[in-house]
Amino acid sequence: DVQLVESGGGSVQAGGSLRLSCGASGSIYGDACVGWLRQAPGKEREGVAAIDSDGIASYADSVKGRFTISKDNAKNTVNLMMNSLKPEDTAMYYCAVKSGGTCRFSSPFDFWGPGTQVTVS
Repeated sequence: DVQLVESGGGSVQAGGSLRLSCGASGSIYGDACVGWLRQAPGKEREGVAAIDSDGIASYADSVKGRFTISKDNAKNTVNLMMNSLKPEDTAMYYCAVKSGGTCRFSSPFDFWGPGTQVTVS
C-alpha cells in the first residue's frame, strides 16, 4: 500500500500563509492523481485541490485564487501553498491519492495520510 505523510501545518493569523507538503513511500506521483482535502470539526471532509499526472490542477471555489497545488518530482512531494488564510480554513488537512479515472478535487480517493492540523485565528 501507498503510505502518505503530510507536514507543514500549524497556527497562523488570518491573512497569513502556510505551505503543506505531502510525501509518499513510493514514487507514485508520476501516474497518480494527488489531492488535498480538509475536515473541520463537526463538518464533512471536503476536497480542496487536486493535481493530475499532467500537472493539471483543480480547486474548490472556496480556495480558488488563494491556494496553489504543485508537484516537486525531484523530491517526490506534492505541495499546497495556502495564502490569504481565513479562520474558516481551519481544519485537519489530508493528502490523498487515486489511480485512474477523473482527477478532480471532488474525486473519491483511495489512500490517505494521517493529516496535519491548520489553525487560522
